[in-house]
Formats: sequence, structure tokens, C-alpha cells
Amino acid sequence: MPTWEYAPAPEARETARLRESYGMFVDGEFTDGSGAGSLKTVNPASEEVLAEVAVASKSDVDRAVAAARRAYQTVWAPMPGRNRAKYLFRIARLIQERSRELAVLESLDNGKPIKESRDVDVPLAAAHFFYYAGWADKLPYAGLGPDPRPLGVAGQVIPWNFPLLMAAWKLAPALAAGNTCVLKPAETTPLSALVLAEICQQAELPPGVVNVLPGAGETGAAVVAHPDVDKVAFTGSTEVGKQIQRIVAGTRKRLTLELGGKAANVIFDDAALDQAVEGIVNGIFFNQGHVCCAGSRLLVQESVYDELLDKLKRRLGTLRLGDPLDKNTDIGAINSAAQLARIRELSETGEAEGAQRWSPACPLPDRGFWFPPTVFTGVSQAHRIAREEIFGPVLSVLTFRTPAEAVEKANNTPYGLSAGIWTEKGSRILWTAQRLRAGVVWANTFNRFDPSSPFGGYKESGFGREGGRHGLSAYLADDDTVQLGGGS
Repeated sequence: MPTWEYAPAPEARETARLRESYGMFVDGEFTDGSGAGSLKTVNPASEEVLAEVAVASKSDVDRAVAAARRAYQTVWAPMPGRNRAKYLFRIARLIQERSRELAVLESLDNGKPIKESRDVDVPLAAAHFFYYAGWADKLPYAGLGPDPRPLGVAGQVIPWNFPLLMAAWKLAPALAAGNTCVLKPAETTPLSALVLAEICQQAELPPGVVNVLPGAGETGAAVVAHPDVDKVAFTGSTEVGKQIQRIVAGTRKRLTLELGGKAANVIFDDAALDQAVEGIVNGIFFNQGHVCCAGSRLLVQESVYDELLDKLKRRLGTLRLGDPLDKNTDIGAINSAAQLARIRELSETGEAEGAQRWSPACPLPDRGFWFPPTVFTGVSQAHRIAREEIFGPVLSVLTFRTPAEAVEKANNTPYGLSAGIWTEKGSRILWTAQRLRAGVVWANTFNRFDPSSPFGGYKESGFGREGGRHGLSAYLADDDTVQLGGGS
């Protein structure tokens, strides 16, 4: 097969307008905080330090929550919904205006390819603010009661895989509903959240409505446990989600958790195989597999297994791994050394347990955190790589004979976030989807997102929904909820 040679097409790094240091955003202003120290954020493609970021201490959390409570009581909750909508529209437009800057910054800080941050992360972040701006003056018509009321102060902790997009997922519905927010970005990817705070400032959002506190796990724990936080929203690992549940248990805080996944991508024998291969690649190798709903388990009907695997291997041979800022790059860098170590450890375990490992010819850069796209065949349901979330570009392939066996194997997981079905028969799609224990089921596509569509899981993938009208309900009080000014 002929090989295409692509000339380098790098995006200009200067577009990100990096600064040497960043503070936290509290009560409408950037500040160095109480002096609890700083953390270095690193470019995972080169291991170069991008900037130093102030770390929020417990006293900084206290100050941010107090500012959020003050803004909630005096400005944001009493404000008519149509006026709140104007601020959300402003934020959405400013994200669009600064989209190139945000895309480059996201790829530098996270390691994902620029074409993904440019074409997926940033546009979807703006779309969420646009969508929820439209809801801000229509809350009585959302089917959530005749007089839905905001909860108060929301403490929101987001992961490192989609830093800007996850901030938009959390902030937009909370603000539309009339809540104020204290946002804690991930330790390894704080920069786009801080630029989003700058955008809030640029949009003249009232002080205290949005506060952004960088830091490690201690900062997030302080936000979650704060007695004056009414609502906690977390996206991240199942292990941390369970810790948050323990902290919140016994309080009056409302909680939503969007946790890990081990999604099954089910290929039936009548599927359009070339189309399915593209869905498989998008399902597991998009964002280096750093996706909670990644299709990391491939279930293939035995009669098309060999043909599909040949097509998949040919397609993987065309993927380009390298500089995240190069517009031709398909596979970027792994976000951190710690995550790379976990991917390697689980991949080695897969080989030790008897699975066959395959990767395309894929030279890795000398510096940075890199892992080639990897496929395991001969995988059984008992293997760790078939049960544990790897959160990397690693695909486990299993087979099935009947639709009932496919459903049984797909549901044989502690997780329940997403799944994919590939078949030309609409009746088979509906039959299978009704039996899969997954919060989101895609048919003949994968990893498709829209702000109007709810997203969330079952079992150890968490509870609650984000996106759509359902995403508003997580931030509104029902008739049985009485707010006394705190979550404890």
C-alpha cells in the first residue's frame, strides 16, 4: 500500500500567549492566594515546564466559597434569567473569538492533537455555553417543576483529559440555573480553566460568580468538604468518586459523579466494516484513549473477526503519532508520566496473562510521554485489560457468536458509561440497546457529543446526567429541597 508523506504543519506555539506564572481566580480577580506554594505544569510532548501555577490552600477555598455565597445571594440568584443568559452568551462568543489561542494552549498543556482541541474541545465548550444561555430564562418550562430554584454554591472538580470542555460542562448549566461556582481544575492541566476565568472577567461576569482554584487533591478535597458548598459535581476516577461519596455522606449536599468506564463496541456480522473500523479508531484512539467513555473493549462477531482485524490493522498503520501542535498528528502525547506508567503496567500484565499484543510500526519521540496505539487479541473476560480502565490507546478484542452472548459480555463489567452498536438492522440496534447497561449507547457511530444530549452512567460509572435538560436538574432544587445557605 502506498505511503503518504506529510510535510510538517505546526500551529504557532506563540498563539497560546503563555505566561511564566498564573494565579488563582477568586472574587473576580487573579491573586497569588495565601502563598501555599505553586505547581509546575508540563508539556507532556517535551517534558518542558510551561508555567508555574499558584496552589490554593484551605484558606483560599474558604475565601472563594465566601465570595461565591455573597455573589449568589446578592447578585446572581436574584438576577432575571434573561440577564444571566446575556453573560453566558458573552462567554460563548469570547470562547469562539479566542478559539485558536485556547486550542493551542490545550494541546500544549494536555498533549492532545491540535486538530482535536481545535475541532472538538473548543467548539463544544462554546456550544455548551450557547445552549445553556438559551435555557436561563426558560427554567419554569424545563419540566422540572413550576418554580425551580438554584441550589446555591456549586463545588466542581474536573479531570485532565478534557480540561476546557469539562469546565464548560460544569459551569454552563450551573450558571444558567442561578448557582455560583468554585471550580477546581486538574493538577496537570490548569491553564485553559484559568484562561476561561480570564474570559469570565472579560465578559464582565459579576465578581464571585465563578472562582477557579488550581491545586492537587488536597484542594479538591477542601472544596468538596466545605460546609458552605451546596452541590458537588465531579468527573474523574471511580476511586476518587467513592472517596467523595464518603465525604458527602451524611450532609445535605447534592452530588453528581461522572466516573470511569470500560465501554464495549459491538460489531455484528452485517455491519459496514469500513465504517465500523473508523468508529473503532475514533472510539479508542481519540485523545490517546484518555476518554472515560472510550470503546476500549471491541466485541466482534466471529464470522467477521478476521476480516475486521485485517482492516483495523491496515488503518492503524496510517495513524501519525507525534507533535500535538502538528495539524497532521492523529495520536498525541500521554498526559503525564504517572498515566504512562499505568498504561505500561496494564499492557505488560495483558501480555503476561496470555493476550497477544500488536502495534503498528510507530517510532516514538525521544522526549515526552508516548505510547503507541496497541491492540490485544486472544483476550478473555478474566484478563485485567478487559476489566480495568486503562485510560490509554489500548484496545482489547473479544469475540461472540450470538447477540445474546454479545450483550452478556458487554454487560460483564463493573462500569456502565457507554457502548457502541454496529449493524445495518434497526431492529437489532433497538434490541441490543435496550439490554445494554450503559448510560449512552451509540449506533453506527462513537464518541458523538452534543450539548442538548444528556451524558452519564450506571454502576461504578457514577450517577446523574450532564448535558441537555437533564443537566439542569442537577443544579435546581425540587419541592423537597430546602436551602438554608449551606450543604452541611
